[in-house]
Amino acid sequence: MAVVDDELLTIGAFAARARLSAKALRLYDRLGLLAPDRVDEASGYRYYRAGQVERARLVALLRQLDMPLARIAEVVEADGERAAGLLDAFWADVETRVAGQRTLAEYLRGRLSGRSSEMYGKFVVETVDVPERVVITETRHTLADELPTWIGGSLGRLEKAARECGGVTAAPYVVYHAEVSMESDGPAESCVPVADEAAARAWAEAHGRPRETKVRVEPAQRLAYTRITKAQVAHPQIIAAFEAVEHWMAQEGLEMAGPCREVYFADWDAAGPEDEVCDVAFPVKYK
Repeated sequence: MAVVDDELLTIGAFAARARLSAKALRLYDRLGLLAPDRVDEASGYRYYRAGQVERARLVALLRQLDMPLARIAEVVEADGERAAGLLDAFWADVETRVAGQRTLAEYLRGRLSGRSSEMYGKFVVETVDVPERVVITETRHTLADELPTWIGGSLGRLEKAARECGGVTAAPYVVYHAEVSMESDGPAESCVPVADEAAARAWAEAHGRPRETKVRVEPAQRLAYTRITKAQVAHPQIIAAFEAVEHWMAQEGLEMAGPCREVYFADWDAAGPEDEVCDVAFPVKYK
């Protein structure tokens, strides 16, 4: 019988009430999102209670939003207000991601249609000579979606540490030793120039291991760079800035002399979207 008693339903009867397939219910069970009320040890048959229908339908609807399974589990376990708040937070993330993808699509459309030179023309590229400096650094392999949070955290930690190393002497920057994207994890290296090399090495000896923190002396070098606003730091606008500098270097016959970097010279939190905050730069060989 489909109805075992007044409360328990076979998987087929429950699937019909929940308007789901038995296959979907087995998947939800395997994923830990909706377990049967009872499983017969001898036959392996699953039995559900009628009161589980609402949860089954909710799981199915959340999966239609492409919500990750871990977040679905949080929503279905939360009470009404908290559950709604978790959904709001997830959907805000989705809209942010879609907005970024829309901008990326526009950028790629420009590249594919051969209008790259028009985009590059929006950036003013110059060179600057920077002196030798001592830097304390923190290195991490990170994917693109984790990068903004890590940059803010690592530079904050290094700037705090700089108080023990004679203070910060120049703008902090992030060096990319390999590509950082959704498929490639770098590594990236946050760097803060400091005044006292001996104090910096003592600090790194005491604190360096947990976060791959080191001290190095970066030689004097020439940078080709373009200055961008806070809004342009977002992906993919920043990609266009990097490519604009590379395009300019090729036109000027300049050869790259090291990995690319982002130099953060302004107060990020205080800056508005149109305020200049960052130099996108490449070390170049002296001519």
